[in-house]
Amino acid sequence: MPPKQADVLKRPLYLYDLPPEVLNSLTPRQEDDADVIVPAPTSPETSSGDVQGASNEADGPVGSQACSICRLSFINVQDQRSHLRSDLHHYNLKQKLRGQAPVTEAEFEKLIGDLDESLSGSDSSETDEDEEARKDTTLTALLKKQANLSLANNNTTDANDDEQSLSASSKNPKTSGKPPLLWFSSPLLPTNTYFGIYRSIFTAEDLSQETSIVEKIRSKQLEPMPVPKPDAAGRYPAAVYQSPHVFLCMIGGGHFAAMIVSLPPRQTKHGQHSGPLNREATVLHHKTFHRYTTRRKQGGSQSANDNAKGKAHSAGSNIRRANEQALITDVRALLGEWKDLIDSSEHLFIRASGIGNRRVLYDDYPGRVLRANDPRIKGFPFNTRRATQNELMRSFIELTRLKVQEIIPVDKTKTPEQGRSATATPKPSKPAAPKLTEEEETALLHTTQLQAFVRRSKLPALLSYFQNNSIPPNFKFQPEDAPQNYHAPTTLHIAASMNSATLVSGLIVKGGADPTVQNREGKTPFELAGDRSTRDAFRVARDEAGEDKWDWDAARVPAAMKRADAERRDQRERQEAEKKEAERRAAEEERLKTEGPKVAPDKAGRGPGILDRTKAMTAQDRREEEARGLTPAQKMRLERERRARAAEERMKKMQQGGQ
Repeated sequence: MPPKQADVLKRPLYLYDLPPEVLNSLTPRQEDDADVIVPAPTSPETSSGDVQGASNEADGPVGSQACSICRLSFINVQDQRSHLRSDLHHYNLKQKLRGQAPVTEAEFEKLIGDLDESLSGSDSSETDEDEEARKDTTLTALLKKQANLSLANNNTTDANDDEQSLSASSKNPKTSGKPPLLWFSSPLLPTNTYFGIYRSIFTAEDLSQETSIVEKIRSKQLEPMPVPKPDAAGRYPAAVYQSPHVFLCMIGGGHFAAMIVSLPPRQTKHGQHSGPLNREATVLHHKTFHRYTTRRKQGGSQSANDNAKGKAHSAGSNIRRANEQALITDVRALLGEWKDLIDSSEHLFIRASGIGNRRVLYDDYPGRVLRANDPRIKGFPFNTRRATQNELMRSFIELTRLKVQEIIPVDKTKTPEQGRSATATPKPSKPAAPKLTEEEETALLHTTQLQAFVRRSKLPALLSYFQNNSIPPNFKFQPEDAPQNYHAPTTLHIAASMNSATLVSGLIVKGGADPTVQNREGKTPFELAGDRSTRDAFRVARDEAGEDKWDWDAARVPAAMKRADAERRDQRERQEAEKKEAERRAAEEERLKTEGPKVAPDKAGRGPGILDRTKAMTAQDRREEEARGLTPAQKMRLERERRARAAEERMKKMQQGGQ
């Protein structure tokens, strides 16, 4: 490449201020979906240290601060860790298991918005005990909805509807279904390397005649403008407001950011660009609002939850409701202040995913500024992050800079798959991940929910989940060969192994769980019970369920016992334990009165030393001393804690020894 051409490509190329060498050399390239697009590592867009090019990001970023599944890159490790805990990342993991493409943040928020709308139409009522069963996460509810849609054979239609309604720009039939970038060849670039310009930066009239698109680009060139200085009231000269400008806006999750940017480049002393574009763009106005409106760790807005389950009365819900209304008021007031500039903007780039966010902007309220049918409204044709001023500036830079990418043509005599395999860099083969059927996905979902209810001892929620999802009480956890499901394959097995007498009785008597089911070791739930009260719960369940209900001998459950007898037995044992403890304390107090505290000699053996009773005890004596006065259940928990501490100590020693 000649030195003069190389100098032209050293700085970022701004659509509205292209050098004559580049502008006069552009030639539209015919689109071909079969071609393979390879990001060029020498792209001038990556010269800025503050902003990374989103073109690389869209092709699947890699590195220590990127997510290859969601095709996102992050500025710091904290943002990456936050993303890995998000519902978007977990949903895309599910998509990958199904062999489907990941969704963008805007698409996922649209799916959640539609989910909230469908839930709001439910007219079912439930008791306070059943409410816990419906406290599923947003991700769980979305997967349930998709599973039901799959069974009804409506996946294809609904997916197309979701994609077509992601933003107001998708309603334009002239831009739907087309690649987001227009490609142009130039002799300034190496072979098979092209300039790319986002289609969204052009109007429908500009794109109506493809042959004159280069002339449209030439007509968009603007003369540099001196850096304007606002007056004391914050207003710029009239010429600034009359110059071409665009409006950018993002809203979602209680975060709002808006910006109006002037398109003419800044005029410098030498008439040339001196730094990254974000330092040269003229921001006429910018504003951000951040309100606490989303339900932490549960997903969705407070208004969506109110529509789905009724109005909550907690302090947090009241705060979120007030913040939602305050955000609506602030946003609409800001749009009213900027109305003149918004009405004269060439483009309105808006990201407002979800029904609630779109209503904030487009609802028919007094003094409405934005309308959903405005042809100037377009979405961002790339992934965006949380609504902030920096994210808006990054998006503006991404929209208005020229991309430089390599496009490898495919041999027309071969199939697209053969052409890609011949030109693309070979990758090491990996074993294909097993594709799960919808039934398997649903079974895994039920397994996770049921095990969580049992471990939290939520009997009403557990029984409601069985009923609402039409699941048999003897449902086998999936996958059956998993280590955690080998010993306890059903809810009754887990309840017995946890010594939860309440769950055991409720599952058998109210839920109809079968006590004869055996695990992979051939043991029934009764044989996993670790204390007498849990074993008595099986005997009480035998009495209340009836001898003819199950083969109790096959379940290895002893003779039936009345609940009153079991309760009297528990009460009698508690009273005996309390009596023994009282006698022991009385004897100890009497001994202290007559003998005083026992003391041990000092290290030299010269008479009494400090009080050292615990030192003279054996390990068994200390364990018995710690367990005095505890109930049998408390003793079991204490013993489990001792074993856990001992296991941690052994692991620590092993790690130190390995080092």
